[in-house]
Amino acid sequence: MNDTPASFPTTSRNRVKRLHERGSYDHAAVFAVLDAGLLCHVAYTFDGQPYCTPTIHWREDDMLYWHGSSASRMLRNLRDGTPACLTVSHLDGLVLARSGFNHSANYRSAMCFGTARIIDEPDEKLKALAGVVDRFYPGRSETLRPISVQEAKATTVIGMRIEEASAKVRAKGVADDEEDYGHPVWAGVIPVRMVVGAAEPCPRLLPGVERPQNLARYAEGARLDDALTQAQLAYEGGV
Repeated sequence: MNDTPASFPTTSRNRVKRLHERGSYDHAAVFAVLDAGLLCHVAYTFDGQPYCTPTIHWREDDMLYWHGSSASRMLRNLRDGTPACLTVSHLDGLVLARSGFNHSANYRSAMCFGTARIIDEPDEKLKALAGVVDRFYPGRSETLRPISVQEAKATTVIGMRIEEASAKVRAKGVADDEEDYGHPVWAGVIPVRMVVGAAEPCPRLLPGVERPQNLARYAEGARLDDALTQAQLAYEGGV
C-alpha cells in the first residue's frame, strides 16, 4: 500500500488566492504541468539580491533537477542549500473578449518550493547527468560515448525536493459580462501551440546511421507538450 500523500500541503507560500477554483495541489496536476515542459525558471535570493534563471529541468518522482556551469559563482552558493522557487508555464490560447478587462489567456502553470542543493555524490550526479538526456530521449544515454571526467567536473547538477507546490490552469472560452454579449466586436479564443519541426540531420552523420524509432514522438507537426509528456512516461517505464 502506498502511503505517499496524493497532494502537496497547502501553505501561505503555495496557496492559490486569486481565482482559487483554478488551482490544484494534487501531485498529478502539478507533475502534468512540469512534465509537459522543458524550460523552467528558478528563483533564489543571494545576499539580498534576487536572481531568476531560465534553464532545462527534469523530474524524478518529487525531485526536480537542473544543471549549469561549475564556473557559476551563483550556483556555488547552493552548496549548503538555499530556498528556491521553480516555475513552469504553458500558453495555450489567447482569449479575446468584448472588453479589455475580460481579455485573458488559457494557460497551465506550476510553482514549486523547496531547498536547492548541489548534487556532489558521484553516483547520484552521474545518474542525474544521464537523466537530463534520458528524460527527454529515453534510453539515449546508453548509445552515447561515456561522459568524460572533465565534462562531469565542468557541470553542476542541482536538485530540489518539492516541499510545497500548486498548479493553476485556465482552459475555457470568453467570460464576458452578460450585458457585453450584445457588443458588436469579434470575440473568441485563438489557440496557441508549440509544435515540432522537420528534423535536420547533422551533415557529418556516418553512412547508414538512421534516426531511431524511439524519436517518433518528436515527429514533424507533433505537439511538443504531448511529446514531452510521452517521453516522461517512457522514462518512468510507463510505456
